[in-house]
Amino acid sequence: MSAADRRKDAVGDRAEGQASDEHARRVARMFGAIVRWYDPLNHILSGGLDRRWRACLADAVFPAVPGAADRHCPPRILDLAAGTLDVALALRRRHPDARIPAFDFCPPMLAHGTGKLQGRDKAAVWPVAADARALPLPDACLDGITIAFGIRNIAPRSAAFAEMARVLVPGGRACVLEFGSEGGNLWYSLYRVYLKHILPLIGRLSGNAEAYRYLADTILAFPGADALSEEMREAGFARVYHLAFCAGVVRLHVAEKAR
Repeated sequence: MSAADRRKDAVGDRAEGQASDEHARRVARMFGAIVRWYDPLNHILSGGLDRRWRACLADAVFPAVPGAADRHCPPRILDLAAGTLDVALALRRRHPDARIPAFDFCPPMLAHGTGKLQGRDKAAVWPVAADARALPLPDACLDGITIAFGIRNIAPRSAAFAEMARVLVPGGRACVLEFGSEGGNLWYSLYRVYLKHILPLIGRLSGNAEAYRYLADTILAFPGADALSEEMREAGFARVYHLAFCAGVVRLHVAEKAR
């Protein structure tokens, strides 16, 4: 490769990085603007099923390492895109001995969620403003990772998946809960109508139409389940599978790091 080609590639990489950083800042601003509405709308729009989905996520993530239950140190589970800490608290209920760093790029969301921490939760859940594309953690330091309805907001996803694989111990699991983007059944057809027409209306009523239009657009543009599984394999995960909830409207992706 010539010097001119290397300079061209370097310029392209910088431009891509700047675009990704600006995307992250824009998403953080949008979520910061809707923080008061975030939890109640999650419960209302899912018919309360979001609590069950988070419980399934917590069940799937750990234990994934043989003999982990016999170790003297507590399990370490990172919740990414932690938002208002509902997943972190679901992890606490399922794994009461776990230590749970909770990372999010939007500090107002974490600040709102911190008010939910009571008693021992305050010592076990550690909210930190951090970027999923560059985790401030050493290699192989975590037993599990969760991310619920957040991977759509990270660009590029490959950077986040690579970081997940880096910080997990061999055999550790990354569990991704996300809306589905494909299906041929009646439920999915109704779901698409809801995304295109009902959700934007709710956004206008909440006073932030941009955020809910963004939500609908990113769900519809999200890759299918098999394509996302392949992205995780390319990041270094050895075993990847996914489970469908509500006829594929929501999917749980589970990826294990090679031992």
